[in-house]
Amino acid sequence: MSRWPRPQSVGRALPEYSLSTHEAAAALTAEQVLSRLEAGNERFVRGEARFPTVQKDILAELAKGQQPYATIIGCSDSRVPPELVFDAGFGELFVIRVAGNVISHEVVGTMQYAAVHLRTPLFLVLGHEGCGAVQAALAAKFRGVRERSRIERLLENITPGLEDVSPDASEQDQLKAGVEANVRWSMRQIIETPEAQARAAEGVMKLVGAVYELTTGRVRFLP
Repeated sequence: MSRWPRPQSVGRALPEYSLSTHEAAAALTAEQVLSRLEAGNERFVRGEARFPTVQKDILAELAKGQQPYATIIGCSDSRVPPELVFDAGFGELFVIRVAGNVISHEVVGTMQYAAVHLRTPLFLVLGHEGCGAVQAALAAKFRGVRERSRIERLLENITPGLEDVSPDASEQDQLKAGVEANVRWSMRQIIETPEAQARAAEGVMKLVGAVYELTTGRVRFLP
């Protein structure tokens, strides 16, 4: 099995993952977490990602419990692994992945755990360019394409967020608009949950949406 080559640092030495950074995660604010994710994605795009080898003492400490600083709701697409995209270490991200980053009962339950027990200050909905689930939902909506029954149930969770996508646009433009619309639809469903409203009222939780660009590796955070 071939191994990925270790990246060469450019300019300055890259920070190493350490136990101290994991312990400090609990004290981070949502804005600090967002800055950390943005910085990690910049390293990833520049080809300077750390890809650390985690020492046994760190793994032993993480086995005692987790304190991730961000919860990410992303798509299952194999090309969009959040830990690599944000150059994050073990124990830093609490990741929920499902096709189309849809918000189901199971996803909401997992998010509730993250909010109540892990108390991550930042929740990020991460969509991506060329999402197959969004593409299938658009095909069903505008062209009557049918899928297998369980796939159709999944697509039903996406369709309500596509109401503003123009039927007159090209399929490429529909998909681009649909991906962003689906991220915002997921965010809207999260915001409407009692747990999100309670955390927001405390002033410690931030909800952010973003789209990953497959061709560049860059994460575009939505306004």
